[in-house]
Amino acid sequence: MKYPAFSLSLAFSALTVGLFSCSPQVHPSPQDSKEAFVDSILSTMSIEDKAGEMTQLTLDMVCVGAPYALEEPHRLDTSKLQNVLVDLKVGSILNCGGHAYGPEQWHELIGGIQEAAARKETGIPVLYGIDAIHGATYTSGSVLGPQQIGLAATWDTALVRKFAENAAMEVTASGIPWNFSPVLDVARDARWPRFWETFGEAPKLVSDMGVAMVKGYQEGPSPIAATLKHYVGYSRPLTGKDRTPAWIPERQLRQIFLPPFAAAIDAGAASIMVNSGEINGIPVHVDHHILTDILREDLEFDGMVVTDWEDIKYLFSRHKVASDYKDAIAMAINAGIDMSMVPTDTEFPVLLAELVRDGRIPMARMDESVRRILNMKYDLGLFQTGGFPPSLADYPKKESIEGGAIKAALESITLLKNDGQHAAIAGAPILPLGGSGRILVTGPTANSLNALNGGWSGTWQGTDPTYNTPGRPTAVEAMQEALGENRVSFAELDMAFTSQDVADIARNLNSKNTQCAVVFLGEMPYTEGVGSVEDIELFENQQELVEAIHATGTPVIGVYIGGRPRTLSDIEPLLDAFVMAYLPGDYGAQAIADVLVGSFNPSGRLPFTWPRHASAHLTYDRKHTENVHSDFSLSAFNPLYTFGSGLSYSNVETTSIELIGDSIVNMGDEVNVKVTLVNSGERSSTETVILYSQDRVASITPAVDELKAFKQVVVPAGATIEVEIGVSSNELGFIGMDNTYIVEPGVFGLRVKEQVVEFNLAQ
Repeated sequence: MKYPAFSLSLAFSALTVGLFSCSPQVHPSPQDSKEAFVDSILSTMSIEDKAGEMTQLTLDMVCVGAPYALEEPHRLDTSKLQNVLVDLKVGSILNCGGHAYGPEQWHELIGGIQEAAARKETGIPVLYGIDAIHGATYTSGSVLGPQQIGLAATWDTALVRKFAENAAMEVTASGIPWNFSPVLDVARDARWPRFWETFGEAPKLVSDMGVAMVKGYQEGPSPIAATLKHYVGYSRPLTGKDRTPAWIPERQLRQIFLPPFAAAIDAGAASIMVNSGEINGIPVHVDHHILTDILREDLEFDGMVVTDWEDIKYLFSRHKVASDYKDAIAMAINAGIDMSMVPTDTEFPVLLAELVRDGRIPMARMDESVRRILNMKYDLGLFQTGGFPPSLADYPKKESIEGGAIKAALESITLLKNDGQHAAIAGAPILPLGGSGRILVTGPTANSLNALNGGWSGTWQGTDPTYNTPGRPTAVEAMQEALGENRVSFAELDMAFTSQDVADIARNLNSKNTQCAVVFLGEMPYTEGVGSVEDIELFENQQELVEAIHATGTPVIGVYIGGRPRTLSDIEPLLDAFVMAYLPGDYGAQAIADVLVGSFNPSGRLPFTWPRHASAHLTYDRKHTENVHSDFSLSAFNPLYTFGSGLSYSNVETTSIELIGDSIVNMGDEVNVKVTLVNSGERSSTETVILYSQDRVASITPAVDELKAFKQVVVPAGATIEVEIGVSSNELGFIGMDNTYIVEPGVFGLRVKEQVVEFNLAQ
């Protein structure tokens, strides 16, 4: 499938007159088609020109200083620019030199890079890429919204699309046309440290959210090329640790992990980044079946494929499937790689050119990749603008684009428990916070903007507060603003707090009139291998803190800030309320406070299953045999919170479901149901109607449930409404024994909450 060409008039605004001394050396004439223009360039390129186009280096390689140790402030090195862009003809640069830059510095860096690129013989502009995964994460002062796991909790695809549009406006205004986002890995194991970068555990939810984000990036007012990460199966390593082996039969690969990529490719995604790991003993970067047979033939993807960081070199240094770097390059390019994210050596283009001259990589294979790269540069308007940044005068005003991030943070907050365990409140909901008593705020994530944002925020790991957005509040600061500083007591703790710290807090509580304690639990930022863990039980000191406060007789509200669920079954019964905040971004503190005090009625729903025990990794779409307990009852699936869980301050009950039309459905027809919702409370609530299907009998063991559709509706206070929702019978199939998609006739169920209706799908 071809992705839609970006409008040249929208891709970049006009060049600032006199800002740079060079102008585009190659540009399409109005009479040229894209194919003719690319053909004309390709026909004049040497092997070295082409090898350079297939090379991507990090910004460190053209700046003053050594990679990972640049001189501050970061600035371009003219001799390195000459070597990398003119002599080696490198066609792509990525990311920053370790931390975020202001728009002015981005313009200076990218303008200088494109000025140097214009001096090479071909004059082909550089394609610049960035990890802008929850806003313009490497532009100082940008709008940072929820990470993908929080966006998924909104179940609001229109909002996700708008958020992506706004992010693209800031990224393109910084002068960057290519974004390494979205992540379309399906999160099946909370041990995996990139869990929070996903849209959750359900292929359908990941697909719909991914399509929304791709369209937001690529079809908004400031288009930017999207990159689907990480093709494919990256999120299911056997150990749960980052970049360790996965064992995934092809049928499961096609059933669970491929659908989001297929949907986003159909939506026009411009590029794909490859899984750094191995599947069934084969590194994906050399798997011709995955990279060419499936991706190019089955999914009909004709965009550009880029490696992840240093992954071709890792084929011989880590995976040990290649004898040396040159052998690794030949294997990867012949398997289907178009561009190598090298990113810190200049050997790659030299060795690649040698391999083509020696016949180990066919010229046709090289031309195929270069054509895809040039097509992408054409579609982004780089040949018309030279890749130079737009005018800083056109940089979007923050207030014009932050609304999506604010709304997303609010809609993501998920209330999981609100039943008042403490005797003092006799089972009554403790939230929203009322009264006038003092409230203790504590916990290691209470006073950290880094915790709210997570990784890829100003820096790779997101741990350096130097690069936080000035003026954004932490959770405790937002609560003090909402409730008044005189009402909020704060006991600050870091992640390494001790039993003595806990004892001090408990002792002080006994001597004060405290209405309740709000305890901020969770993790501090991490990403990739840094976040690999041995198990996912909540830290012992955090559990001790909850136990000690509960023992004083003080009601406890737990707020979890983090990107993956950690098990806390021992202390969850001690919580009078429990709120999941995910990684809500710069506007997350205010969103949490608004939910706690009741100025916003929570509507978030879990996009994953929260396990009760650290070794339990079952997902909502488990098989029926996974329900069998050791006592032979069907109670083995017993998570702390199920997929789709979430409460509001005004309860909405699903009272009935009925089939619209005949109970016998023909193959290919739509199947629709009418669901009755009753709001028994005094507040209007946003309800997410989640439709699951059950295949009663199938030739491949069916799942207990399969997510098929979801719809958000507003149910006024005290109202009863009817909602129609449905699914095409064509979507009731599965990957069969021969690894092809089939839909089998038979009896199916459709479920919304506890309401179920059945129909018969005819042959």
